[in-house]
Amino acid sequence: MTQTAQTTWLDRVVEVVCVAVLAAATAAIFVILCANTILRYLTGSSLSWGNEVPELLFPWLVMAGIVLAARRGAHIATDFMVLILPARALRAVRVVVWLAVAGLHLTLAVATLQLLPIVHDERSPILRVPGSWTYGCVMVGLSLLAVLALQSAWQSFGTSARTNPQHAQEAS
Repeated sequence: MTQTAQTTWLDRVVEVVCVAVLAAATAAIFVILCANTILRYLTGSSLSWGNEVPELLFPWLVMAGIVLAARRGAHIATDFMVLILPARALRAVRVVVWLAVAGLHLTLAVATLQLLPIVHDERSPILRVPGSWTYGCVMVGLSLLAVLALQSAWQSFGTSARTNPQHAQEAS
């Protein structure tokens, strides 16, 4: 969740996977929507599944973007209050906050996992894709966010108390 001067193997894996999902989903959605538009214009009809596939891919695109933004430290953070704390307290607050964030993401991931069998029976109208496909992306994304938050807690614990991990790369 932080961008540090030293990128870990986890950062690299998350980055590659998220960028790949974003690129594939965006390209597929673009091609399908363009093909459908051209077909409607030329023939007056379109692919029967042409609207369904983008609807199935869009949640994956969004969740990959959320995880990638978290990995890059691009989400909005309000930290002006904690920056006035003494150095040791600041480090402790950062670690506790990251652990709380990880716990919340993990709790939501487990709750989503418990919903998968229920929504698996729901099928998309044309392709018959189970509802667990879209819920699965939420579970995967929340799990990745929890892992990244744990990594940030570890990095916050090990960094200088006054170093702001989200701006460490800019300083180097």
